[in-house]
Amino acid sequence: MSVDESHLPSYALCSPDQVERYRKQTEEGRWNLLSHEVFWRERYDYLKTKGYLLRPRFQPGWRPSWLGTNRDPTFCEDSICSMISKVIDATRLSDGTRVMLKSVSRSDNEIPIARLLSRDSVLKDPTNHCVPIFEAIEDAHDRSKAILVMKYLRPFDDPELRTIGEVVDFISQTLEGLCFIHRQGVAHRDCAAANIMMDGEPLFPKGHHPVQLDYLEDGVHDAPYLTRQDHPVKYYFIDFGLSSCFDPGVVPLAIGTKGRDKEPPELDDRQPYNPFPLDIFILGNLYRKEFVQKYYGLEFLSPLVSSMTHEDPLRRPTAQAAFDMFREIQAGLSESTLRWRLRSRNESVPERVVYDTVAVAREGIYKIKRMIV
Repeated sequence: MSVDESHLPSYALCSPDQVERYRKQTEEGRWNLLSHEVFWRERYDYLKTKGYLLRPRFQPGWRPSWLGTNRDPTFCEDSICSMISKVIDATRLSDGTRVMLKSVSRSDNEIPIARLLSRDSVLKDPTNHCVPIFEAIEDAHDRSKAILVMKYLRPFDDPELRTIGEVVDFISQTLEGLCFIHRQGVAHRDCAAANIMMDGEPLFPKGHHPVQLDYLEDGVHDAPYLTRQDHPVKYYFIDFGLSSCFDPGVVPLAIGTKGRDKEPPELDDRQPYNPFPLDIFILGNLYRKEFVQKYYGLEFLSPLVSSMTHEDPLRRPTAQAAFDMFREIQAGLSESTLRWRLRSRNESVPERVVYDTVAVAREGIYKIKRMIV
């Protein structure tokens, strides 16, 4: 049966020689499932009975869609590998919503802590920036594991933040979220950049592929996106695999050096430390590395960052004190400052001139529109 390829762009099609080469590569196993993908293929049918559908690539007996066609495998959705072990996207069959599935050990703290932070009484709290957990499914193939079903998110900086105001909003939301987490008696212990994500739905009106984030769900066409300035997003903390929960009145102590940020001075495998100031350091270090050190014009954040990353944990502010300090800083920023573009410290002089000119023109248009309205 012939396949209609008329809707495909020319770059997604191959010459006869390329078709034959790709056929041989496919037979040789170039696009076979990776070992951690096989894990999910084995659970495809089971997850479907639970109401969650994996992408075609993971269906048992999958046959690559490009065989017998002129399509370049690179631009076939089912050639796209899932690159993160233990985590995969899926579609909830009841309403078509995309979700993320994560395989976790039933003996870890992650399940009870995730449930604590997603319980009904706090799920709608606007200060709750923890990824919502919809349910935990028993893993029928391995009774020692469970599969967490959670809200689908994408990296907080993809697409990149573009204005000072967007950075300010990110810091406001993450400090607010850390205050919430600490009020629940939970220390995250790994709240580094990779574990903060966003609900990108407001930015992508036509959606996007869950792995090839710059493309539409077909894996072929570029995914257009909007700006945070006009379409605000919400940021979320994820991955509570290293987190600790403490009852009221219990002295919070932990040990361990695991985590993405290796710079906190208190990390130790033998000497106990308070994990709450650790969260403050990690988040402050994120602000320093991802923003203050990368862009001009964010020097107003330096006092906050210095305070949060103090070598002595006892001299760091609590989450609430850091949030209060930030709000005082935020109150002193003008609207025009918040709308101004982020200027990379790696920009060349010609780039700076061009980008500043565009930014000035955009600000002028904004003011004219305000006057008309």
